[in-house]
Amino acid sequence: MATPREIRVGLIGFGTIGTGVVKMLTARRAAIDAILGARLRLVRIADLDTRTDRGVRLPKGVLVNDVRRILDDPSIDIVIELMGGYDPARKFMLEAIRAGKSVATANKALLATHGAEIFKAAARARVDVGFEASTGGGIPIVRVLRDAVSADRNRGVYGIVNGTCNHILSTMAADGTGFATALAQAQADGLAEADPTFDIDGIDSAHKLVLLSALAFGADVRLKEIHTEGIRSVEQIDVAGARDLGYAVKLLAIGICDGRRVTARVHPALVPEAHVLAGVGGAFNAIYVDGESLGSSMYYGLGAGMMPTATAVVGDVIELARNRLTGTASVVPPFGVPTLRRLPVVPMGDLRTAYYLRIMVRDRPGVLAEIAGLLGHERISIATVIQQGQGGGAVPIVIRTHEARERDLQAALKRIRRMRAVQGAPVCLRIEENLA
Repeated sequence: MATPREIRVGLIGFGTIGTGVVKMLTARRAAIDAILGARLRLVRIADLDTRTDRGVRLPKGVLVNDVRRILDDPSIDIVIELMGGYDPARKFMLEAIRAGKSVATANKALLATHGAEIFKAAARARVDVGFEASTGGGIPIVRVLRDAVSADRNRGVYGIVNGTCNHILSTMAADGTGFATALAQAQADGLAEADPTFDIDGIDSAHKLVLLSALAFGADVRLKEIHTEGIRSVEQIDVAGARDLGYAVKLLAIGICDGRRVTARVHPALVPEAHVLAGVGGAFNAIYVDGESLGSSMYYGLGAGMMPTATAVVGDVIELARNRLTGTASVVPPFGVPTLRRLPVVPMGDLRTAYYLRIMVRDRPGVLAEIAGLLGHERISIATVIQQGQGGGAVPIVIRTHEARERDLQAALKRIRRMRAVQGAPVCLRIEENLA
């Protein structure tokens, strides 16, 4: 009887996700071998820290501090890159590819900025790059967009793709806490980094939108072309005010394509409470897809954490192993199309939507009338206004506008900021009333 073939795997980066991958490969070894009809073996792990106890038992010699033990080993078929960041992760990934090794990664920042180089190198070497874990943690959205709905024309994707921000906003809504308190709680719970900049400033979501736009539309959208705002300016008064108006505040990554132009933006938005995205709470992620034929569908699950992300990574490893066993590596392009299209990105100033505005002012007669006049000067009409408090101190004026053009709204806000009665920068949140 023939001996089953062995697929050998090397892991670079033994942090939280790497530990989850090792745990899953160990616990599910027999099941994975049965799925493949071959042995899948993790033979080497490279990490600078070889002393910390990760709670997993490894055979002697598996954990090393020299990445060359993986990159220079011709017997290793698949490399899992989980160190994160741009370099040296980019260098290691390209070296592995050029050596004929397939690669699985969760590194959305690297792929969003250097993906073209990495995928071209993989095509030349006729190997695969698996990146399911880079767009929504454990949500299997890459295969859905690349394969399952590839016959459809996707008109839009709307994603809650950052678990840290969603947890913060959900906490603010549920507990009545302010942004700073909710952020500190997320950090204490291990859901936010000590430096949460990439998350709360929307950069992580923008990285993911680059990949989602390629998968959904076959569009080559550059990171610098995505209008990106985070949630630092959102306070409890805004979350409560949105709820009073019938909305939930969510950080959305929005991609829309009409076949000729692409809209790509990341920002906090008011989502109608009746929409399924409004009910996505805590650290969960959701990606809502609008297809011409399928209509609306949503893909929901934990978007971060050790085991959810490890599930996506190991799923990629199994796919990469299957392709190597059958000689079908590099048959399916990473984004499902041979070449991404460079389409014009709609300028943010052209956006038309309704707006939520919160303006802190000194409480004195005529302020609201002056603000209404400045909005009217830019052809922006008011649907609802709430003015709270009296007594001479700073008070909030909350305004819901009718649909207006972004360029006009920003021009009005520039004038409003110059008013002597206005305290600080106005908060402006877009209302996504027309989600598919």
